[in-house]
Amino acid sequence: MILSDGTIKKLILKGKLVVEPYDESHVQASSIDLTLGGELLFYKTDCIDVKSETIPVEKVVIPQEGFLIEPKAFVLATTSEYIKLPEDITAFVEGRSSLGRLGLFIENAGWVDAGFEGQITLELYNANSCPIRLYRGMRICQIVLAKLDRKAQNPYRGKYHRQVGATPSKIFLDFKL
Repeated sequence: MILSDGTIKKLILKGKLVVEPYDESHVQASSIDLTLGGELLFYKTDCIDVKSETIPVEKVVIPQEGFLIEPKAFVLATTSEYIKLPEDITAFVEGRSSLGRLGLFIENAGWVDAGFEGQITLELYNANSCPIRLYRGMRICQIVLAKLDRKAQNPYRGKYHRQVGATPSKIFLDFKL
């Protein structure tokens, strides 16, 4: 069951759902808008080896005047908000329609497991033929919250638990299991 605005506000007020910083005006009918954090990451390599622990990245701080994402460019970003989901709520991350209409694809693999805690790393792709300027603090995505039928037996404690900032892939850890 997808949670309504009233339920979302109640959970935040009771401290069962954490969204910091919290802006009540960002709560929509069935979602919460999240904002763009202050850093971006670019992969700086000619080839990505998914088993490599050291894929080079470049961190860029978004200046006050914004940052241009060039056509066909892929970058990792982060939300400003740090979230903490209870063990019986999951979230879907969706791009904002207004940005999608400009050609900006916003993803995070689409899913945040129950029990996750941290900032959300976003994958941004400019599918347009011209650059798109983004600004720190702008509303970038939304999370849709859904109630599980019961608490998760194994709430999320994976490799991205408690991440802060744009976090590059840790897929290499899959090969160590």
